[in-house]
Amino acid sequence: MQKLLLHRFLSLWLLCAPLALFLGSCSASRIQQQNILFRTDGAGRIDTARLRDVVNRAERNYLIQPNDYLEVHVYTNNGERILDPNGELQFGSPSGTTGGASGINRQTTGTTGRSSAVGSGARGGSGQSSEFLVQHDGVVKLPLVNYQRVAGLTLLQADSLLQVKYTEFYKDVFVTTRISNNRIIVMGATAGGAGQVIPMTNDNMNLLEVLAAAGGIDGAAAGTSGQSRVGRADNIRLIRGSLKNPQVQIIDLTTIDGMRRANLQVEPNDIVYVEPIRRPFYESLQEITPLFTLIGTLSALASTVFIISQIR
Repeated sequence: MQKLLLHRFLSLWLLCAPLALFLGSCSASRIQQQNILFRTDGAGRIDTARLRDVVNRAERNYLIQPNDYLEVHVYTNNGERILDPNGELQFGSPSGTTGGASGINRQTTGTTGRSSAVGSGARGGSGQSSEFLVQHDGVVKLPLVNYQRVAGLTLLQADSLLQVKYTEFYKDVFVTTRISNNRIIVMGATAGGAGQVIPMTNDNMNLLEVLAAAGGIDGAAAGTSGQSRVGRADNIRLIRGSLKNPQVQIIDLTTIDGMRRANLQVEPNDIVYVEPIRRPFYESLQEITPLFTLIGTLSALASTVFIISQIR
């Protein structure tokens, strides 16, 4: 009787094992499809016309927007450093000096902005680089000149505006401004990691520079598994605009024509997604490995029980 029950158990196990493997492979296939981001409807039907219109606008100078951090430098004597004999001046000295090491320490200053203290060994002096938050209504609060509306202005226009305002306090004023928090978001299979925030070092960055800053698309370690992920050079998505109604373009870098299209300027807050190359066999094997382990354990247990029953 015991042998009959054991025989039925083994027969049932042999029938269930292939079914479990089949269901596991189907589940792995679904998981492989779930980790692809930013899918588009249809085969390559992308709103490229709208994106091209936005790209053409990118050729113009960047316009200051709310929530930008505006870094302001004020110089006297048409560019000479503002003298600060007591080391108390917290605004206006240039941070870009030559010689010596410098340290940066940013501090949030309420709703008006943040101060970046920069110490330098040049000329035995020290400088201050100040950043101020542009409020939601487009105004920024600056020392001495108080509230100024800068949203919608180019950086050159903001320089001219502030130069006029600071002329009331200094002689031969020279003002420079820049946006310090512009960035590009890179996701997907890049050598630098699955998700990165790339700061815009200049206003003329293009997609190739962003990918290079992210480490390229040759491959990267995926999570803690150590599995290499290689990006598809023929399927790079550039996403721009409102997340509720974005403009999307699929870029192919495997051809010269695709490279020409990719060699375009990026804008702040653009999203670049590099789709990883699918490896169905290895990914399926990785997903069903725990199932194989369970089957092996149960098989070993059943074999042990069967051998013990035969000995008796």
